[in-house]
Amino acid sequence: MQNSANTIEQPKSRNNFWMFFIPSLIGLFVFMAPISYQGDITIPVAVLAKSIQAIFGDHLVAIVTAIIAFMAITSLLCRIKTPAFIANNDFLNGLFNPSPIWLAVRLIGGAAVIMTFFKVGPNEIWQENTGGLVLEGLLPTLFSVFIFAGLLLPLLLNFGLLELFGTLLSKVMRPVFNLPGRSAIDCIASWLGDGSVGILLTSKQYEDKFYTQREAAVVGTTFSAVSITFSLVVIAQVELEHLFLPFYGAICLAGIIAAIIIPRLPPLSYKKNTFIDGSKPDEDADAIPQGHTTFSWGMNLALNKASQVKSVKGVFGEGVRNAVDMVFGVLPVVMGLGTIALVVAEYTSVFSLLGQPFIPFLELLGVPEAVAASETIVVGFADMFIPAILAASIDNEMTRFVIAAMSVTQLIYMSEVGALLLGSRIPVNIFELFAIFILRTLITLPVIAGVAHMIF
Repeated sequence: MQNSANTIEQPKSRNNFWMFFIPSLIGLFVFMAPISYQGDITIPVAVLAKSIQAIFGDHLVAIVTAIIAFMAITSLLCRIKTPAFIANNDFLNGLFNPSPIWLAVRLIGGAAVIMTFFKVGPNEIWQENTGGLVLEGLLPTLFSVFIFAGLLLPLLLNFGLLELFGTLLSKVMRPVFNLPGRSAIDCIASWLGDGSVGILLTSKQYEDKFYTQREAAVVGTTFSAVSITFSLVVIAQVELEHLFLPFYGAICLAGIIAAIIIPRLPPLSYKKNTFIDGSKPDEDADAIPQGHTTFSWGMNLALNKASQVKSVKGVFGEGVRNAVDMVFGVLPVVMGLGTIALVVAEYTSVFSLLGQPFIPFLELLGVPEAVAASETIVVGFADMFIPAILAASIDNEMTRFVIAAMSVTQLIYMSEVGALLLGSRIPVNIFELFAIFILRTLITLPVIAGVAHMIF
């Protein structure tokens, strides 16, 4: 298949350069620039999120409760009978009409948030180490981060920054990761923006025959990483915000090593190198057109992307949809799965038993409090925040650092990334996802522990 990008013409208007450069520069600053705030190193989007928390104060818990309860009730009513205005709108239908499994999770989240807010029902559900911890300790922070991350994400996605970086990285992706150059766009969208964005991009490109089955599975499970803003929430949960830069550096290093190794192991290595319709790819699909350098072609793609932006209103509208999707779609799932996981962790020995095989591994890596750390490992498959929540009670800072970084690099968590992968057309199943989750844990833990030993 011929690379369709080769047909793109050079934009004629120089204004396209400023349309590309200014928003992209702002996006890089907001999501990437390390700044000092109240004595800690953080990023601008996190400062904006804290301003939301300061404005709403104690009312934020009530707002989050209302949102989650509203989504549970509305989703149930839509399952019974979907109104025409929702059924005829793809965005609203996707938001309010989840699959039966995720409807059940939303209903559990709705029940849990009502019981926790009003402190009614079984004490195990709403006490401070289970539902109370999720509702009062985690969800207000997530709400604040989601608002600004969603609104500002188009600065990274819509103005050509990813096209430029993707082209510049094309000569790295194929030899190192055995992926086409365009996959760098998905990777950057995930690392800088949000893993769900990367998955949606990957699924779309798989359906449009830009990715083979193997490439789509590898990109979706290996490069749809947790964003900087999510990582900031995790490191804040274990009270190590002052170590954010080495923390994220450890995540990047471990993630790159895992991305090199895991696609070469089953189950990803067994995926077919054919498109969704069974056809085979063109070996010259990544070729740079004659007369272009890598940089000039990347700029060509970037400027054409910027030229497609027709109005500020359209970009703002996309940002609002991103924020609404995150706040209304993700918060109920985190409340439901988070509460379940914490109840199981607090009142049963399930996670401690599943973590037992990891104790010798953690001790070999020199991680203090290995027994307590082992109890947090497998629970990350349910939700990436739960290991950090459990780790908050561990005294040793190095152990908290290792657990927090591990929870991010494990990548496959069913409350968001796993659900999106299973709901997309990317060719993976839940058993393969769990196998990849375990592989990522085994491969990234030594890297993270090594970085931790250099810091502490």
